[in-house]
Amino acid sequence: MTTTTPVPGAGPGAAPDDRQDDRPPPVRPVLAAVTVREMAYLLTNLPFTIIGFVYVVVMVGVAGGLSVTAIGLPLLAFGLFGARQLGKAERARARWLLGLRVDEPTPIPASGRAGGFFPWLWTSLKDPVAWRTVLFHAVRLPWGVLTFTLVTVAVFVLWPVLPYLVRAMAYVDRAMVRGLLSPSDELERRIAELESDRGVVVDTAAADLRRIERDLHDGAQARLVALAMGLGLAKEKLLEDPDAAALMVDEAHGEVKIALQELRDLARGIHPAVLTDRGLDAALSAIASRCAVPGGVTVSVDLPGRPAEAIEGIAYFTVSELLTNVSKHARASTASVVVRRSGTRLLIRVADDGRGGARPDGGSGLAGLTERLGAVDGVFRVESPAGGGTVVTAELPWRDRPATA
Repeated sequence: MTTTTPVPGAGPGAAPDDRQDDRPPPVRPVLAAVTVREMAYLLTNLPFTIIGFVYVVVMVGVAGGLSVTAIGLPLLAFGLFGARQLGKAERARARWLLGLRVDEPTPIPASGRAGGFFPWLWTSLKDPVAWRTVLFHAVRLPWGVLTFTLVTVAVFVLWPVLPYLVRAMAYVDRAMVRGLLSPSDELERRIAELESDRGVVVDTAAADLRRIERDLHDGAQARLVALAMGLGLAKEKLLEDPDAAALMVDEAHGEVKIALQELRDLARGIHPAVLTDRGLDAALSAIASRCAVPGGVTVSVDLPGRPAEAIEGIAYFTVSELLTNVSKHARASTASVVVRRSGTRLLIRVADDGRGGARPDGGSGLAGLTERLGAVDGVFRVESPAGGGTVVTAELPWRDRPATA
């Protein structure tokens, strides 16, 4: 089966695209439900715009007057946070009465909130969402007075043209809300992605450090402690029982070999020397030779050069994790690895003829790989019909390796 992510709002019965609101609605009766809701929005424009305008004028005036003191800029930062809340209320009002679905902007970046007072202050003062909301409320007062007056007059005097008048003014309101209170699409989306990806990277790095610490403590360190104790006992017996001491030294020699192998395995798990020295082709071939697949693993690496070290490392560990999954879970007889460059992307394809049924949300490390690749603008796709084998395709951004002096 191919794992895909559903598109919000797609499919039968889904809500229409917000962009349809850019077109004037069709002619409708004076007391149609949608007309009544739009009238309610236009009539409540006045109190809401008065509140917003007064808030903005007082906030800017007081903060500006106190800007020469130590509390002026922090006061402005808090005022901008309050402006964000007014914008949230306006989006809710437009969503409820106009049927305008506007996404909520991303919150202030966590790096600004968690970095201390001055990073928070700087991030708050340059918050584009808050400043657009300030502009929205600064220019809305004349419009709020106009819409309230025209709707009130039309109800008692211009009843036949009321739906047309309401429709036109509601169209302008939709445009203003969408233009000033909606997220700046690409920027806001990118900020949200970077915030999420940063958390994934931090969590992954912390998990890797805990794994390395655990492996050192439970493996090589424990073995070396036992080795030191054994050599101490052998030293004590060296004069009184040379044969026993020689046997203990021989056992210690075996322990040293095992400890060295554990340290090599640990170092390979951090960053293998063959990857550093010879690149992906040799490193992936080494992984494939150790993969427990009866028919073996074929490796094809076709790259014009070596990518940046970070990209190369992610590609290596992605293939390593996928081949480990093949060995443990796929029950496959053969597998293949293909790595090549396509434009600005590094493409990875790992396939096997096993039992299939793998899912990114079903364990086997695939969910973790999806997060890790997503953190570097990568793509991770799984095609795994039951009984039909598994094909995993991964894409990474290609970055050239810096030239060495």
